Amino acid sequence: MWTRALIKSRAKTVLKVSYWKAFLVSLVIAMAEGGVSGSSNWRTDQSPNNIPDSISSYGTNLWPFVLIVLLGALLVIVLVLAFRVLLGYPLEVGGKRYFLCSAQNDFDLNNLGFAFEKGKYWYIVKAMLWRGFINFLWFLLLIIPGIIKYYAYKMVPYILADNPHMDYRRALNLSTRMTNGHKAAMFVLDLSFIGWYLLGTLALLVGVLFVLPYQNATNAELYIILRQNALDNGFCTYEELSLNRVV
Repeated sequence: MWTRALIKSRAKTVLKVSYWKAFLVSLVIAMAEGGVSGSSNWRTDQSPNNIPDSISSYGTNLWPFVLIVLLGALLVIVLVLAFRVLLGYPLEVGGKRYFLCSAQNDFDLNNLGFAFEKGKYWYIVKAMLWRGFINFLWFLLLIIPGIIKYYAYKMVPYILADNPHMDYRRALNLSTRMTNGHKAAMFVLDLSFIGWYLLGTLALLVGVLFVLPYQNATNAELYIILRQNALDNGFCTYEELSLNRVV
């Protein structure tokens, strides 16, 4: 059984060796994961129904302008989603790959481009897109079940970082089995970083960026433990995860 103190201690040890590389990769992961954050924050008062009377009085001559604005907004959303899917997902998996390798004293930044290597890209995009779609559906139902499923599928990018060719449904199923019985502890683990992020906001928000490597390294250590538990319990094999069997 893992503890927050254990995996955070391991993460700190890794970061002492190569913090600034971890910082750079964390910035890339943050941009990749935040690619769609803006698409969900459109205000409802931007809809045509809320146009002030002083503007609507111009009559039908205004509608071509409104249509152009709406089409422009739609284009922006499509471009943001395309960035998230086609570039963000692969970079996210590559970033997880870097942190997994760094836990084994491999600090090669080329791991960040792992997903773009021949024969891996579309497998990763499909699996990550499926995870995003399923998560979205769960959050549409209810917030609490959505959060539970978020943690159930949280290990998917790490699994793909081990084996990018794994079937997308199998990746979600394996992540669910790995996190079974650990989701509450994972939620508390995330909460344990809130204090650090609050301190980071005091430094004009810049300090928040310096917490990211710590959290990413900690999550990688968590996956390594959950992965070993899955191997020991027969949920998966070394071959399935493209790992060398420890003799």
